[in-house]
Amino acid sequence: MNRFWQLTAYPQGTDFASGITLQEEAMPEIGENQLLVENLWLSLDAGTRMWLTPRTDSYMDPTPLGSKIIGFVLSRVVQSRHAGFKEGDIVRAYGQWADYSVLYPDMGDIWVVEDIGDMRQHFAVLGPNGWTAYVGLTEYGKVRPGETVLVSAAAGATGLLAAQFAKAMGCRVIGIAGGPDKAALLTGTWGLDAAIDYKAQDVGGALAQIAPGGIDCYFDCVGGPILDAVLPNMAMNGRVAVCGLISTYDKEEREGPRNFDLILMKRLTIAGFFSPDFYFRGGEINRLTRPWLEAGKVGMAFDTTQGLENTLTAYGKLFSGGNVGKVMVKLTD
Repeated sequence: MNRFWQLTAYPQGTDFASGITLQEEAMPEIGENQLLVENLWLSLDAGTRMWLTPRTDSYMDPTPLGSKIIGFVLSRVVQSRHAGFKEGDIVRAYGQWADYSVLYPDMGDIWVVEDIGDMRQHFAVLGPNGWTAYVGLTEYGKVRPGETVLVSAAAGATGLLAAQFAKAMGCRVIGIAGGPDKAALLTGTWGLDAAIDYKAQDVGGALAQIAPGGIDCYFDCVGGPILDAVLPNMAMNGRVAVCGLISTYDKEEREGPRNFDLILMKRLTIAGFFSPDFYFRGGEINRLTRPWLEAGKVGMAFDTTQGLENTLTAYGKLFSGGNVGKVMVKLTD
């Protein structure tokens, strides 16, 4: 039998159990050019929250009601009817939140990955979170050594990598996170120059003191009120690279920043980007970032939950701030 999580209704807020239920079926049968894989790890990512709404203006179509939940998986091929893959291959792909997934390689976004010491890094430094952090900083944030870089959700997976990459590039880095423990980790364990606890501090006021010369690049993972607090503290001709809007994913009505006029007054550049746009460049980016990983200049904290049945608990951490680093579900012992 195969267990899987099914979308039965569009969840309200963070009450995921109201619309996502654990189901069971007979082991799926695959067709020509398909794979059956045993899922080893699930990668849980905040951006998938948009897929669980009826929104049609997102970067991905909404998940149809009655469908299996989709997300990144690290899996072992147990049956292949595709010439490009063989049994035993370890692949990273979009699969289902399930014990076993059916994959369609000809639709793209599937990679055979090498066996490394910590396979979870295929989602972190050497995977989509790392690619997002690197491209966001270099091509949208256009950071240069000596600049001041601000990262929101800096204790999350993508934010933590963006902050470390910016340090490796020779920048002064400030992180925003929720809670004193996370702020302390950012400046202690992860070596950031300063950290702001948005739950206890006024972000705008703190930035004015920490970075009186302004922020050259803001790597934005959250949007909402924090973006409003950052805009007055941007340096002239600063850049805002928007990779996530976790504060608005589940909201039907969304508001733009009240300080929108500062985009003009400070001659700011704001650009949004999504990692699927450059998945095909993963190998190229990894060749640039892997030396940092191997030298110990960058790393990742992993928040691991055991068992498919506990997936919703793990997923909720992304929206409650209950995690540090990459949230993953381990499916095998």
